[in-house]
Amino acid sequence: MNGGGACGAMETPYIGMHHRHEPRENQCTSVLVKRIKAPVHLVWSLVRRFDQPQKYKPFVSRCEVKGDFAIGSVREVNVKSGLPATTSTERLELLDDEEHILGIRIVGGDHRLRNYSSVITVHPEVIDGRPGTLVIESFMVDVPDGNTKDETCYFVEALIMCNLKSLADVSERMAIQDRTEPINY
Repeated sequence: MNGGGACGAMETPYIGMHHRHEPRENQCTSVLVKRIKAPVHLVWSLVRRFDQPQKYKPFVSRCEVKGDFAIGSVREVNVKSGLPATTSTERLELLDDEEHILGIRIVGGDHRLRNYSSVITVHPEVIDGRPGTLVIESFMVDVPDGNTKDETCYFVEALIMCNLKSLADVSERMAIQDRTEPINY
């Protein structure tokens, strides 16, 4: 558990329901939490855009979805320079607009994240007396040869926390601008 300190009472039921991974011996897993001062519908309108992760993910320069936008869809993502990758091929595993759950699996690309899967959920919360959002993201991935579980988790957690911070920045900026209606799907 990272990103929000110790696991609190608010996160525990959501983690138990949606963020349980069963890693094999050569895999690592982690759960990260971020609180965002923006309404859940606004945050979800960004997260659910499997076809446009660059709206908040700073390392994505381009994304193209193959076929219809539905469970099983595959996207080709171009990664900005500075990371040890240039492309990633990802499949949409889960999209639940009622429960606000998005799941993806990496199925290819020129990087070392093999058998990577993640789940991100967004939940309404009151922050400083205003509508806010609790975002929880978990992942499981193979530990590459030559790396330890700790090194692998640290690297992936750093990427996710950067994405979550950017998601917060974009969402909060939109909320301040009173753009609280969901982005068109």
